[in-house]
Amino acid sequence: MDNNPIKTRIEGGILEVILDRPKANAIDFATSRIMGEIFSEFRDNRDLRVAIVSGGGDKFFSAGWDLKAAAGGEAVDGDYGVGGFGGIQELENFNKPVICAVNGICCGGGLELALCADIILAADHATFALPEIRSGTVADAASIKLPKRMPYHIAMEMLLTGRWMDVHEAHRWGLVNEVTKRDKLMPRAWELARLIESGPPLVYAAIKEVVREAEDMKFLDALRKITGREFASVDTLYSSEDQLEGARAFSEKRDPVWKGK
Repeated sequence: MDNNPIKTRIEGGILEVILDRPKANAIDFATSRIMGEIFSEFRDNRDLRVAIVSGGGDKFFSAGWDLKAAAGGEAVDGDYGVGGFGGIQELENFNKPVICAVNGICCGGGLELALCADIILAADHATFALPEIRSGTVADAASIKLPKRMPYHIAMEMLLTGRWMDVHEAHRWGLVNEVTKRDKLMPRAWELARLIESGPPLVYAAIKEVVREAEDMKFLDALRKITGREFASVDTLYSSEDQLEGARAFSEKRDPVWKGK
């Protein structure tokens, strides 16, 4: 029996990461550290271009922080490993696209994990909540991210009351990109991943760095940093073979061949 809480598989440039820790796919220190190692290796592997993150089974995506582990002595501010909680939340220089496929209950730290993704797909039975208020703690990452991802008052209602939101309301507020039938969720995630895999990885890296770093900058300051090649990923892109390949392919009316260099 495989007791590894994280299942992975690679197909071409796509990495699939499945959090498989029954019953609720909750994340303790050990699981978070494994996830950190997986995502840091994904970040540093030039052959991998996009990741899909989902949960095992079809009831839970993830219930978030493992409260049983917390009751057993694991402090909420303890060592989650490289990348922080879930291995991705604080991972530095993480400039590759991530698709989250929410396959069921997505609450607490599970929702915070989903918010780390660039695109969120959800099955039609998925539900969302931030119940930390009921256990006397703060949903720290969600308190920072959620009001920037959906209307402020809706985000604050979730944070202050811990109420549950069904997938259709989540889609209406822009929390998820797309809702699918449960049996179509992973095929759709892979379809989207293959589309992204076929694109220019250096451009994706530049997009992710610019979006992240420019979040708290004034528009003109951020634009000057881009045009001045002050973002490392932008400087790499503008000096790359792929930059020339894109222009050549356009002029020659053919599909570009991206090498990621």
